[in-house]
Amino acid sequence: MDRIMSVEPQALEQAIGAATAALLKDQRPDGHWVYELEADATIPAEYILLVHYLGEDANLELERKIGNYLRRIQSSHHGGWPLFHDGVFDLSATIKAYFALKMIGDDPDAPHMRRARQAILDAGGARKANVFTRIQLALYGECSWQDTPSVPAELILLPRWFPIHLSKMSYWARTVIVPLLVLQSEKPMAKNPRGVHVPELFLPKGSRAQSRSVHQNPYWAAFFGILDVILKSLEPIWPKRLRRRAIEACRNFVHERLNGEDGLGAIYPAMANSVIMFDCLGYPPVHPDRAIARKSVENLLVIKEDEAYCQPCVSPVWDTALTCHALMEASADAALAAVRRGLDWLKPLQVLEVKGDWAEWRPNVRPGGWAFQYNNPHYVDLDDTAVVVMALERAQHAIAPDPEAPEAIARGAEWIVGLQSRNGGFAAFDADNTYHYLNNIPFADHGALLDPPTEDVTGRCLGMLAQLGEPKDSSRMKQAIDYLARTQLEDGSWFGRWGVNYIYGTWSALCGLNAAGIAPEHPMLKKAADWLIAIQNEDGGWGEDCNSYRLDYQGYERAPSTASQTAWALLGLMAAGQVDHPSVARGIEYLRASQNSDGLWDQDHYTGGGFPRVFYLRYHGYPKFFPLWALARYRNLRTSNTRAVAFGL
Repeated sequence: MDRIMSVEPQALEQAIGAATAALLKDQRPDGHWVYELEADATIPAEYILLVHYLGEDANLELERKIGNYLRRIQSSHHGGWPLFHDGVFDLSATIKAYFALKMIGDDPDAPHMRRARQAILDAGGARKANVFTRIQLALYGECSWQDTPSVPAELILLPRWFPIHLSKMSYWARTVIVPLLVLQSEKPMAKNPRGVHVPELFLPKGSRAQSRSVHQNPYWAAFFGILDVILKSLEPIWPKRLRRRAIEACRNFVHERLNGEDGLGAIYPAMANSVIMFDCLGYPPVHPDRAIARKSVENLLVIKEDEAYCQPCVSPVWDTALTCHALMEASADAALAAVRRGLDWLKPLQVLEVKGDWAEWRPNVRPGGWAFQYNNPHYVDLDDTAVVVMALERAQHAIAPDPEAPEAIARGAEWIVGLQSRNGGFAAFDADNTYHYLNNIPFADHGALLDPPTEDVTGRCLGMLAQLGEPKDSSRMKQAIDYLARTQLEDGSWFGRWGVNYIYGTWSALCGLNAAGIAPEHPMLKKAADWLIAIQNEDGGWGEDCNSYRLDYQGYERAPSTASQTAWALLGLMAAGQVDHPSVARGIEYLRASQNSDGLWDQDHYTGGGFPRVFYLRYHGYPKFFPLWALARYRNLRTSNTRAVAFGL
C-alpha cells in the first residue's frame, strides 16, 4: 500500500483555494447558503398524487419532468425504487412511484412499468406496504381503511400522563399524525379526475397487511394489535360530540403551527397532510390556511431543465452554519467576509420567544435555539443550535468581535443545557423522549416514532459547551462524556443517527471529546482512531452505505469512498490527535485527487440520515463544504506550532 506521508503544500493550497472560490459563488445575495436536499422516489410521487387527490389542474410540463426523474432513479437491478442510491428494492417507494407514473400517463405495459409491477407482486403486493403507503392507497380507494391502523382523533385530547400521548412522540411524528387523525376519522376520497387506479398491484387472491415490523416486540405488538381490533369495533358507536371536539383540537394544533410558507413542521409529509386535512374539512382553495399550506408544498420543488423533484424539506440554517465553519478554516480574507455575512443572516433566525413543543416537558427553559429550515419556531433543534453557536463564538476570534454575538451565544447554550436528557445525552428536538414501547404500536412500523438522545448530537453539544469554556468536570460535561463512554461500541465506533453512519457518529463524538479535553491517549479516542484507520479504503478515502442501519448489522462492511465521509473520517482522526498519521495524508490526497475542475466533488451516494431503514437524505452541500473543511484543517494543523484542534466541531 502506498503510504503517502504528506501532501505537497502548493497542491493543497490550490485545492483549498478552488473549493473556497466555488463556495463563495454559491452564497445567496442575502448572505446564506442553501443546497438541494434529495430523498427517494416517495416524495416526488406523493406530490403527483397530492395534486390529483385535490383535483387541481395538473401542470403537464412539471409532470413530465417529475416523470423523467422517477424513471431515471428506477433501479436497473431489481426493477423497483430504492431508498437511496444503488439501494435494494423498497416496496412502498415502488408502489408510490408506479402509481404516480401511471397517474401522469405512463403505459402500464411499458417495460419499466411491467418490471416495477412484477417486483411489487413478488414482494406480496400492495397490502404488504408500510402504514403510510396503505393510507395513501386508502385515500384513493385502492384498499380499505380497515387495512390501516386505527388512531382515533381523540388521541389529541388524552392527558399527558396517558401512556400513548402526542407529547411522548417525536416532533415529526406529531406533525405528521395530527392531520392524519382527521383523515382517519373522516375517511375522505381523492377527487382523482383522471380516474387512475392500481388494482394490478394487489395479489389476485389477496394478502393480509403486515401485522408487525421486524423491530417490534411480539408481545407488545400483540397487545397493540388487540387494541386496534377493539378500536375498529367501537368506531360505529363513537360519541359524535367527542369526535367533533377532537377534530377541532386537531384543526387548532395545525393552525397554531402552520408556519406560513414554510409549512406545518417544515417537513413534506406533515405539510401535505395539512393540505388534505383542510380539503377534507371543507376549506376552499382560497382559504388563507389552506392556500398557505398548499404554497408551502410548492416551495419544496426543485425544477431543472428536464427533471424535477420535491424535497422533503430545506436546510438553509444547517448549510449556512457548516459552510461558515469550512470557510473559517480556509481563512482567506474573502472567505471571512462571506462568513460575516452568513452569520449576520443567521443571528435574526434565533427563536427567542416561541415556546415550542419541547417546553411541554421543560417549561422553565428559555427558548434560544435555531431551526433547520428558514422558519420553524415550534421545532428548533439542538444540532443546528450547537453548530451555529460554535460558528458565532469562533468568528469572535477568527474575524472580529461582534457585540450582538455574546447574547445570542449565551441564549443558545442556555437552551441546549436545558434540554440535556437524564441519561446525559442530547437529542435533536426534545429531552427524555425515550418511550420506546411506542415503537410497537401498529402506526409505528417505521420504528422512528421517537427522538431519543443520540451519540452524534451529544458529541456536538459537548463540543459546543467545551468550546465555550465549560470545565470538563462540571456535572453536565461529565454526564455527556459518560454517555459517550457508555455508547461507544466494542470496535471503537459510535452510531450516527443523523448521518451515515458509524463514520458520522465517530467523527461527531471525537470532536466533542477532543474539545472537552480528553487526551488522544485515552482509550476512547485511541480505539475510535484505530477503527477509522482500519476501515480506510484502498483508494485512501472512506465510505459507508445506508445498509449499515440494518438491524442485524455485525460490523463495518466496505463501501465506495465518498467525499463527505472521507472528510468526516479525517476530521475525526485529526480531533483524535492523528494529524501526522499516514492514513490522514492518504485521505487528504484522495480528496485532492478527486476534486473536480470546478473546485468541488461529485457524490451520488446518500450520506444523510432521516429515519434509519426508512428514509435517507442526499445533502447536495455535503461534498462541497466538508472536504474543504478537512483540507484546510489539515493545512492549518500541519503548519501550526500545535497539533491540537481548538474547536468543538
